Amino acid sequence: MTKPNRKQEILGTLAAMLETSHGQRITTARLAADLGVSEAALYRHFPSKARMFEGLIEFTEDTLLSRINQIIEVEKDVSVRCQMILKVVLTFIERNPGISRVLSGDALLGEHERLRARVKGLFDKIEASLKQTLREHGMRAGFHQQMDEAAFANLLLSYVEGKLGQFVRSEFKTAPTAHFDQHWHWLAGPLA
Repeated sequence: MTKPNRKQEILGTLAAMLETSHGQRITTARLAADLGVSEAALYRHFPSKARMFEGLIEFTEDTLLSRINQIIEVEKDVSVRCQMILKVVLTFIERNPGISRVLSGDALLGEHERLRARVKGLFDKIEASLKQTLREHGMRAGFHQQMDEAAFANLLLSYVEGKLGQFVRSEFKTAPTAHFDQHWHWLAGPLA
């Protein structure tokens, strides 16, 4: 039972350091010092720093995709479903500034390429969920040919990625959820 808690502690400390270390590369030596352990102790739980970043990405995937799946199961109104999916992602970003630096790619500069691929895969899954939701909307409404679901899903994901970028660039001062209800009103026009 100690190992999962220590792993969570390591990931939590890494996320906190990412939040406060703007533009600075985080080394395992610095992470170990912040935790009050040796680098060898870190490597007992994670074989590399890349695996620590993967742990943060896995936490993000598990959290976001499970919530998105719950929304899809429970909410039948397509417009509300899309709105809720975007809101869940934006709220997660807002509540996890350090992880936001990973999702934006800012914290992954100089790190292993597979980490960027994992983040890309996460965003691809979110976009696929939006696309499937929009496809269902088109079939239900009988105008499947009038809406390009892929393009609209990409627009919605681009909105999220833009808000993520603003949040990171503002050093976490510009909240991703700021003005969301007003923005959604404009974005949801094609779903009316």
